[in-house]
Amino acid sequence: MSTLPRSHQEIVENLDLMLRARYPLIYIVGAEEEPIETVLLQVADKSQPARELRFWDIVRGWNDNGADKGSPIAALGQIAKAPADKPAIFVLQDIHPILKSPLQPANIPIIREIKNLTRELKRSRKTLILTSYSLDVPSEFIEETTTIDFPLPDANEIDYLISQLVVPDKLKLSPLGREQLVKACQGLSRARIQRVLAISLATNQQVSEQDIDRVLAAKQQAIRQTGILEFYTTHESLKSVGGLDNLKQWVRMRQDSFTEEARRYGIPNPKGVLLAGIQGTGKSLSAKTIAHEWRLPLLRLDAGRLFGGLVGESESKVRQMIKIVEAVAPCVLWMDEIDKAFGNISSGFDGDSGTSRRVFGSLITWMQEKTSPVFVVATANNIQILPAELLRKGRFDEIFFLNLPNEAERQEIFRVHLQKLRPSRLREFDLALLARHSPEYSGAEIEQAIVEGMQQAFSSGTTGNRSDFNTEHIIRALEETVPLATIAKPQIEALKQWASNAGARPASIDTKLVEELRQISQRRGIDPLEVD
Repeated sequence: MSTLPRSHQEIVENLDLMLRARYPLIYIVGAEEEPIETVLLQVADKSQPARELRFWDIVRGWNDNGADKGSPIAALGQIAKAPADKPAIFVLQDIHPILKSPLQPANIPIIREIKNLTRELKRSRKTLILTSYSLDVPSEFIEETTTIDFPLPDANEIDYLISQLVVPDKLKLSPLGREQLVKACQGLSRARIQRVLAISLATNQQVSEQDIDRVLAAKQQAIRQTGILEFYTTHESLKSVGGLDNLKQWVRMRQDSFTEEARRYGIPNPKGVLLAGIQGTGKSLSAKTIAHEWRLPLLRLDAGRLFGGLVGESESKVRQMIKIVEAVAPCVLWMDEIDKAFGNISSGFDGDSGTSRRVFGSLITWMQEKTSPVFVVATANNIQILPAELLRKGRFDEIFFLNLPNEAERQEIFRVHLQKLRPSRLREFDLALLARHSPEYSGAEIEQAIVEGMQQAFSSGTTGNRSDFNTEHIIRALEETVPLATIAKPQIEALKQWASNAGARPASIDTKLVEELRQISQRRGIDPLEVD
């Protein structure tokens, strides 16, 4: 047997066991056909005597004689006629369009014949294998189907591929650079890895650490093409976040939790965190900063994209999403505005034939049982409508509530934004005055007030004679703005009440409590850290 990656060897062993146990129908889901074919060749050769292996597709028919082109029903007939006592594997490639629409008149005989075959194959030494990049199993034979997900290459296979594709004298990488290149390639198919290395060789006649950016660009494109995930390049550190000191401390404490040292110590991989709170309080920014602080790739999932129009399409998208993030791991998976996708699904309304509940069920089961180092950051504005199953312990390590910033935090938010815009003039702005003039303003509203103040200052001058903006311009912009806390006061108060009742952890330090502790410590003459 030729050398195969360990993950492929496991698939060979599992398939061989299934064939000996006379599993009638196996569905292999994978992005690439060639490695699947290689594994099936190994499975066929493993048997004594060797199993016959035949491939069929709708354009070229059977690979050995070209018969039955364009006719799936004829191809299934060939399988039925083959001797029952002769070991054989029959592979039908890419018939998922038929399986997606089993009730179309032209497809009904094909579905019926597959169902007939599954009954007959149990009593023979023949096995039917379907291969596709998409999982589509009609309910007619779902109980007889065994599904195998063919993985994207792991780190060991990627390292082996690099060795096979690039001769040693063209590989200009330090040990650390090679490790970084391997990590950059995780989540890419074998074909994409081959192409990006070929481009590097064609451009520079070598592969060096400078090519890592090219690999990351290819990864970003590949993930975007899925239509489910987006690959984010993050530059925001925790210094970019004003306030939220409790959340920051929690994140910093876990920055080494994905290391091998943490595994040896016995610490499990962190599962994730749910950031709930008022709009504009920094939930999305916090998701980005967590990935940056931990130096992990960030994948953003818009949960609404998981829902497809065809039967079974949504469940297939969930599987595809999980396969990608686990291939890229360790990584941060940012589920943005999860309440919009899964809010009120526990209400009993079944307007999408249960698709939302099935997708939600698959997602939370994976979140509970995953062993891969994928850290989930979910954000929600209206957490009250989320199902209770999502909020219970085990799905997330912690639930944080992001409230409107207090005065000290508002002062810090003004400092962060003005530092970016006018670093040389930061001392000229009265940050304490700005904080006092912006009660119940969110971080997003503060940022917009600064932009509005800049616009007012810019518009008040003429070309070549424009004065720079100052504290007064920002205060004027604040006075002209009505914050969301005023417009949607009942909803925000209800959200605060929920956070209090549910025991969600505040993302910000309670400045009133800190002051009370300080006063108590002064009266008692003790260290405030000792105050309970």
